[in-house]
Amino acid sequence: MTLFRHLGARSIRTRLLVGAAIVLAAFLAGAGFALERAFADYAREARFARLKSTVFLLMAAAELDGDGALIMPRNPLDARLSLPKSGLYANISNVSKKEEWESGSTLGLQLPFRRKVSNVGEFQIGEPIMGHEQFFSVAYGVNWVAGSRPQPLVFSVLESNTEFRIELTRFRNTLWLWLGGAAVLLLIAQTWLLGWGLRPLRRVAKEISGIEEGRQHRIAGEYPIELAGLTNNLNTLIEQERARQTRYKDALGDLAHSLKTPLAVLRSAMADQAGLAAVVNEQVSRMDRIVQHQLGRAAASGASRFAPALPLRPVFERISGGLAKVYAERQLSIELDCAADLAWRLDEGDAFEMFGNLLDNACKWASRQVRVVAGIQGKTLTVRIEDDGPGFSDPEAALQRGVRLDERVPGHGIGLAVVADIVSAHGGHIEIAQRTSGGASISLTLPAG
Repeated sequence: MTLFRHLGARSIRTRLLVGAAIVLAAFLAGAGFALERAFADYAREARFARLKSTVFLLMAAAELDGDGALIMPRNPLDARLSLPKSGLYANISNVSKKEEWESGSTLGLQLPFRRKVSNVGEFQIGEPIMGHEQFFSVAYGVNWVAGSRPQPLVFSVLESNTEFRIELTRFRNTLWLWLGGAAVLLLIAQTWLLGWGLRPLRRVAKEISGIEEGRQHRIAGEYPIELAGLTNNLNTLIEQERARQTRYKDALGDLAHSLKTPLAVLRSAMADQAGLAAVVNEQVSRMDRIVQHQLGRAAASGASRFAPALPLRPVFERISGGLAKVYAERQLSIELDCAADLAWRLDEGDAFEMFGNLLDNACKWASRQVRVVAGIQGKTLTVRIEDDGPGFSDPEAALQRGVRLDERVPGHGIGLAVVADIVSAHGGHIEIAQRTSGGASISLTLPAG
């Protein structure tokens, strides 16, 4: 068993081949023994049937004279009964006259014939042993009517089992030869079928090696249904990892580029010692906002079909509860329209970052009311956050690419930029609009991962 586990741990093909060989060997062994037993039983019954026929032949040839003495014909009844030591032997016992007749084949032999039977008119069969030789034995007792009273006669026939053993050995050799050949052919076929069936796995392993070595970017082959889910998930993981690396790289590049201006301002302000403190405070605050934005972009997890479904109502309730304390003096009303069982495959950190920024911006600019509407339409999560504040003077410019961070509208710039990056990482879409009744409306949609 330990060897089997050791081999199986190295190769699925080896495990299947060893398992198939064991099952095949057990099946063929069982089938072989069953067939051998069935053949032996059939051959044994056939010999007993033939001996019974010989008994009937002897009964047809036997006669009793007027004194009740047994008379047998001189012509041989069966060639084997006349040939000494032929393997077929016969005996007729005249019980009342205490006389016996034996076939010529018994010449020089003392054989275990039955000379008495317990039940007249019934065959008694057995396999007596004499020395090193075993016989098939059939005896039949009759009350033979001769004159005025019946005469009890016992007909007994023996046959050596030597031919039976030879026949059984020949059958056994032939049977196991054919079964062994069939086992070899089945194992060859099984090996070929396993190689053919496991070929897609080898192709997947080859493609993964190509990805590791940089020769290809994804698993491109077409695979059976059983492997399609695996290859699709591997491609998703690869794409998510590449997207994450791209975000890290872009965030670092953007961070370095964005910090050039405040660093240049600090360098030039060193000459003016009087206003240096104010300039340093302003530029440090600016750099802090830049770093927060770029870290938010880099930390976005992105879409993941492997993330567990996150209940969204508790997220909204925690954010709303925290913001209600922050803006307690303004007595804002935060209305939440979200089903209790609404859940979506989303990283918890991304959820708090997105909805926290959106709700914070809404509370910051709302007059008295903020409303959150969340639901699923088809295979898309839709979240809309509304407020009754002044709204956006230019909704299209709020998320326009290339806008400098320090030139965005205070309270909306950094937070909305982080939200936009996270939504983009999830393959979603964000839309900023002006409500007809006044205030801002920000809607985001996230497709299923």
